[in-house]
Amino acid sequence: MKDTFYHFVKQANKPFQGWNFSFLTDTGRLSTEPLPWSYSSIVLQYMHSVDHMLDMGTGGGEFLSLLTPLPARTAATEGYAPNIALAKAKLEPLGVSVHEIEDDAKLPFANEQFDLIINKHESYCEAEVKRILKPNGVFITQQVGGLDTLELNHLLHAHTENEYSYWDMQYATSQLKQSGFQILKQQEYFPYQRFYDIGSIIYYLKTIPWQIPDFSVSKYEEQLLRIHNHIQQNGYIEVKAHRFYFIASF
Repeated sequence: MKDTFYHFVKQANKPFQGWNFSFLTDTGRLSTEPLPWSYSSIVLQYMHSVDHMLDMGTGGGEFLSLLTPLPARTAATEGYAPNIALAKAKLEPLGVSVHEIEDDAKLPFANEQFDLIINKHESYCEAEVKRILKPNGVFITQQVGGLDTLELNHLLHAHTENEYSYWDMQYATSQLKQSGFQILKQQEYFPYQRFYDIGSIIYYLKTIPWQIPDFSVSKYEEQLLRIHNHIQQNGYIEVKAHRFYFIASF
C-alpha cells in the first residue's frame, strides 16, 4: 500500500489558485453533504433589487462572475495578493471594481455606499460593514465554523490549539447585534465531508494552513499512512464540516 500512498503524495503537489477546490470536487475525490440552504439562491433573491453591491473576499472572482447580470455598481475585495490579478482578469470585464485590502477594519469605501454586502467564507469587521452599508441595507454571509473538519486534527494526532473554536452562529450573530444589526434569518449545520484518497486530504490541508499550521507529509507520515490504509479498505474517510449563514440589516 505504500506505493499507492506515495503516488497520492506526489499527485497532491499541485498549485492552488483563487479559491477553487474543483481539482478535488470535480473529480469526485472530495464530497460534502448538501447544505439545507443555498447561499447563491439567497444572494440572488436580494441582488435583483439593488444598485450597489460589494462581494467581500472574492478570491479569484469565480463565484461572483457566475451571478451575472450583476448590479450596476458592483465592487469586490480580496486580501490574498496572488488572487488579485486573477480576480481583476475575471471581474473587470464584467464592470466590477476589484480592491486589494490588508485590514478588514479599513475598507476603501465611502460611508453608506452599498445596498447589499455579500461575504462567503471571508473575515469581516462588524463596525466596518455597518459603516459602508446603507441604512436598511442587507449583509449576507456564509461562514466556515470553528469546528470545521476538526476530526482531521484528531485523526492526525495534531495537538494544535484551535484558536477559532469559538466561531459559530451564536457568537457571530451576538457580535452583529452588539453593533446594532438585526438578524433577519440564520441557520447552522454540520454536513459530513468525505475524502476518497489520502492525496485529497494532503491537498486540502495544504490549502487551509490554519487548520494544522505545522502540517507536512514528513511530520505526519505515520498517521497519514494509517488513514490511507483505512481509505483503501473502506473507500473513504468521513469527518464533519461546520457551516452557518445569516442575513442581517439595521
